[in-house]
Amino acid sequence: MTVVRPALAALKMLLVLTLILGVLYPLGMTAVGRLMPGRADGSLLVVNGAPVGSSLLAQNATDAKWFHTRPSVSDAAGDTSGGSNLGPNEPDQAQAVADRVAALRAENPDAQGPIPADALTASSSGLDPHISPAYAEWQAMRVAKANGLPISLVRSLIAKHTAYPALGFIGTERVNVTELNADLADPTGAIGR
Repeated sequence: MTVVRPALAALKMLLVLTLILGVLYPLGMTAVGRLMPGRADGSLLVVNGAPVGSSLLAQNATDAKWFHTRPSVSDAAGDTSGGSNLGPNEPDQAQAVADRVAALRAENPDAQGPIPADALTASSSGLDPHISPAYAEWQAMRVAKANGLPISLVRSLIAKHTAYPALGFIGTERVNVTELNADLADPTGAIGR
């Protein structure tokens, strides 16, 4: 008789917690996610009715007509994430930076000024779709020429996709390259999110 009462209490607790944590909580989180459909569904970008990527992930665009993201050890493959773990004094890191400088100068002969640091160093995840406005501007002439667009239009697209620090001081200015390239791909500017 002493075992039955605690067993019934445990069974009641199991049923109550199953209802709360196994049914009500997931339904509540799904409802909250539906209030933010773009984020809850992966922040998909749609061009001409077809999904072309997520605004949360970089894409390895190498053609001259696209803006390029930061270097990535994983080539921005969504199934892997991580950096090279090479320190600034590693010979391999110095060689990688030197190779990137040469490649960027060759690809962007009209670019003015020094190459921005984020063009030379990989992000820690390798999946970050953001670059600095300086790096976007540094690539603008190449992208304008390759697409046959006026530089003023390309600069206005950069400005359109520039995000500013939250509250004016949390974070830095950044440009989402995935969204920017999707805008370049869709001449109507009707990107769906």
